[in-house]
Amino acid sequence: MTKETQHLSEHAREEIDRWIKKYPEDQKQSAVLAALREVQHENNGYLTTELMDAVAEYLGMPKIAVYEVASFYSMLETTPVGRHSISICTNISCMLCGSDEIVKHVENKLGIKTGESTPDGKFYLKQEEECLAACCGGPMMMIDHIYYENLTPEKIDEILDKLD
Repeated sequence: MTKETQHLSEHAREEIDRWIKKYPEDQKQSAVLAALREVQHENNGYLTTELMDAVAEYLGMPKIAVYEVASFYSMLETTPVGRHSISICTNISCMLCGSDEIVKHVENKLGIKTGESTPDGKFYLKQEEECLAACCGGPMMMIDHIYYENLTPEKIDEILDKLD
């Protein structure tokens, strides 16, 4: 194990190996997104340069290629954020179903604006999401990669109040 890959937990390496096995032997870099999601999850919801470097080393990729993936995908964070990541779809289907009001309700309930975390570090309200691919269930949001559809202010309060 190299100095860089020591930043990866045993569990993270096992999970990355599980993903690597899904691809041809010479294509293990295809597991980069899954690897970054896993190490982000283990690191309170964000990626550090050390973790991205460790993933690059583990997958035999240039560091810059891993940084490009981490900065491109909206589900990856490269700065500290709240424990629970909230994404509210504001694309046309959800907008027509009232997503603007949903965003306002969540902002008021949590006392933050999009792109901010609550002072206690519990919630992070991500910047506007273009589409979360659940158009028939709008308005909808995703919290920690779990979808919640057909939202109302009451339903949102119930969902958020149950999170620890």
